Amino acid sequence: MKDFRYLTDVSTLALDKEICVGCGLCETVCPHGVMRLNGKKAEIIDPDGCMECGACDTNCPVQAVRVTPGVGCAAYIIQTWIRGKENASCGDVNCC
Repeated sequence: MKDFRYLTDVSTLALDKEICVGCGLCETVCPHGVMRLNGKKAEIIDPDGCMECGACDTNCPVQAVRVTPGVGCAAYIIQTWIRGKENASCGDVNCC
């Protein structure tokens, strides 16, 4: 999703290709098409498109994908204003 950008070069999205099993769940659940399978491994094709919603991290069965909600996750930012940083989470049911 090349048209969507919040901030560049700030995403915490990381992929450990060594433990990736190539299931494709990260590609399936990513709302902005940031991930894709390349052969039998996932790859990050658009890191600046990541909004840090955590869908890939949550759904990866081997925890090869990691992301820390923060600058890209709008719901997380709003929760920090309302609940305070210690009570904010991008893992909430209503988040992202």
